[in-house]
Amino acid sequence: MALSERIPYQALIDRPKLELPGGKRLAVWVILNVEEWRIEHAMPRTVLSPPMGQPLLPDVPNWSWHEYGMRAGFWRQFKALTDRNIPTTLAINGNVCQSYPRVAAAAREAGFEFMGHGFLQGPMHKVDDQSDAIKRTVDIITKFAGKPPRSWESPGLTETGETLDLLRRHSIEYVADWVIDDLPQDIDTPYGRITTIPYTVETNDIVVHALQHMPSEQFLRRCVDQFDRLYQEGADNARVMAISIHPYITGVPHRIGYLEQILDHVIRHDDVALMTGSEVGDWYRGALAKVQSASRES
Repeated sequence: MALSERIPYQALIDRPKLELPGGKRLAVWVILNVEEWRIEHAMPRTVLSPPMGQPLLPDVPNWSWHEYGMRAGFWRQFKALTDRNIPTTLAINGNVCQSYPRVAAAAREAGFEFMGHGFLQGPMHKVDDQSDAIKRTVDIITKFAGKPPRSWESPGLTETGETLDLLRRHSIEYVADWVIDDLPQDIDTPYGRITTIPYTVETNDIVVHALQHMPSEQFLRRCVDQFDRLYQEGADNARVMAISIHPYITGVPHRIGYLEQILDHVIRHDDVALMTGSEVGDWYRGALAKVQSASRES
């Protein structure tokens, strides 16, 4: 079976009407991605082209671009989020708990939800043993954070045909790789149900700035436009919006102010439920169960 066939098509206009807590219109979850890039390997992405087009290792400038985020950018984003009491999902490479314990500890103390994000930054297709990498990620997060991760975002949103099954086998309940809808959707695996959480490749600072090379203010414009339309549609049925950020992108001095404006725009609206990834998944499962139960009784 093709991987896509495991996720049956559902038209958004046909989805059951779901109610957010307190009758709110829109659930917003913010994902702060913290990753480990190994200087001895090719960089997952680059900002500076190599001299004469020939990649060289170690790639000091591009590794340093990312490293700046872990040393400086993270702390700007951390302050922006904690100053506003915004529930935050930390998509974390498992080994970051060991390689950047200062970052991971700050997130733990702030109550961020730890979401598995691979063991090191790199596509799942290149992992020699996916099951082992997922298990190591779950184990190290469990030991560091004091509880196992319930949610997962694969590096680069990459999956092979076996990834979903392995994630569920290792007790992951929610996955953010499938950017297919503005509401979650359940997927069957041999080990039980796993549920997609609406994620984003558009209101994601990597895409806006590192890939599309948009000016610094464009992330603000795009996120506000996305939010306003989903907030409007939420009057008819619940919607979920993801805002995905990376310390080396929107944690830099010339962009952090626009991220702060995005967060302020979100929290100015009363009918918004601020959630973490697993809270979105828990809400969806509960709300859908209520609708299905009412339908059976009618």
